[in-house]
Amino acid sequence: MAKRRTTDHSQLCARLGHDFASPALLELALTHSSARPGGKPNDDNERLEFLGDRVLGLSVAEILTHRFTEASEGELARWFNHLVRTETCAEVAQSWQLGDLIVMSSGEASSGGRRKKTILANACEAVLGALFADGGYEVARTVVDDNWTPFLGELEDAASDAKSVLQEWAQGRQLPLPSYVEIAREGPDHAPRFTSEVQVEGVEPERGEGTSKRQAEQAAAQAMLEREGVWGTSDDE
Repeated sequence: MAKRRTTDHSQLCARLGHDFASPALLELALTHSSARPGGKPNDDNERLEFLGDRVLGLSVAEILTHRFTEASEGELARWFNHLVRTETCAEVAQSWQLGDLIVMSSGEASSGGRRKKTILANACEAVLGALFADGGYEVARTVVDDNWTPFLGELEDAASDAKSVLQEWAQGRQLPLPSYVEIAREGPDHAPRFTSEVQVEGVEPERGEGTSKRQAEQAAAQAMLEREGVWGTSDDE
């Protein structure tokens, strides 16, 4: 079990642009559940992560609607999923150098916990929750604006890959990753036609067709995204 330690978080505060009135909030945001003293609930960063996830979501939604006034709801939804996904939050956490600051058990640390994307992303959201609790929404919103704006340049590429968007959508809802099953292959060898089905646990499957297996999988993923209201249809865009 890891011991609580007093760490100088001044450099992190400088990166965030905020001095905490209650430093204990930041310490809690950087305490992984594996280091929970005596197994006591509410003594790790999970509640702050829950709060920070909502702060991030509202901030990103506000940024997108203000900056892209002509975008459809489908476009905004898939861009939103890209910006709040685990990978993006982990990248922000790395830029804040959170890996070295997270308090965790020796076992978790020895298994590479300081580099795990999920742990980094959760700590990132917990820090946002701490910022909100300490300084209010505008403080947290400013940090999101400063640190997530650079990812806006990735949105065009993110929108072009339905399989990636569906994966991000599933992860954002704590669902298992999508799986793809080849349902049929028809036609001659020089001009085959594939039918693939995408499956996400707890969600009705969808099918797509294409001249390659990858194209059929992309079509199936897009069909599911359109049905779930994440990806706008061609009539919407």
